Amino acid sequence: MPREYQYPFELRHLVGFREVARQLHFRKAAETLAVAQPALSRTIAQLEQAMGVDLLNRTRRKVELTAAGRAFLERIEPLLRALAAVPADIQALAGGQAGHVRVAFTGLAMATVLPGILREFNRRYPGIKVELNESPTSAQLESLKSGEIACGFFHPDAASSPGLSTQVLLQEKNGVLLPAEHPLAKAKKLRLRDLAGTPFVMFPRAHNPGFYDRVLAAFQQAGVTPRIADEVWPRANAIGLVRAGLGATFMAPSEAKQLPDEVAFRPIDGPAPESRLVLGWRKDAPADPALGAFLVVAGAATA
Repeated sequence: MPREYQYPFELRHLVGFREVARQLHFRKAAETLAVAQPALSRTIAQLEQAMGVDLLNRTRRKVELTAAGRAFLERIEPLLRALAAVPADIQALAGGQAGHVRVAFTGLAMATVLPGILREFNRRYPGIKVELNESPTSAQLESLKSGEIACGFFHPDAASSPGLSTQVLLQEKNGVLLPAEHPLAKAKKLRLRDLAGTPFVMFPRAHNPGFYDRVLAAFQQAGVTPRIADEVWPRANAIGLVRAGLGATFMAPSEAKQLPDEVAFRPIDGPAPESRLVLGWRKDAPADPALGAFLVVAGAATA
């Protein structure tokens, strides 16, 4: 056996010592452990020989811990508690009641379906920790491929998800978010050609090529060349620029339910880009009960 796995004592030595240290009485400790008192005395003697120090002071009247014994007890107590918890912890992990799930998301997910999913998941599985990371679609696909995240809420295109299983969560025709003082903000509906002179705040195409190209295709279909004034990320920055009056941006109706007074959401009549949000995970990912539980809750919340 490799030297790093060779210990001068066994688990029974630690358990025996802890019980004697708790009760400071060999007979009572032996009764608690259901062993013979002489056998327990030999166990403690073997442990002291292995450690090379006296852990207990023994007299006919009492048993006391030495300074070395107190230090030894402090070190083995957390180890023994951790070992005692292992069976329940493993059973909880295997049953999907405990664990850890790394989840990535985009701004659209957090503004629509994700809060409800997280609330229900935390209610049903309080022992599973969900680690959240906001990242664009392109970064999520790389993280899924490498196994850095377990699943992601992202925006697919035709070629974005080889090797992934996906579930559609949202598919909506976009409207436009305008500064409240924009001349077109009073209209009930708009067409893209009405916005020919309006600067738009977009995001870098590399973050989500599918949606970016759908925006350009919608403008082309409307016979308009878009005026893209800025490209920013994350999503909240684009909304902030609209609030500042620096341009307009596209938004799904589900995302536009709660907006500040400085902006106005208006539906688009005619050609408009479509937002598509999916939950994706690797088809060949190792079996993980915690991830399985998360996928079940997410699927039920959006069914």
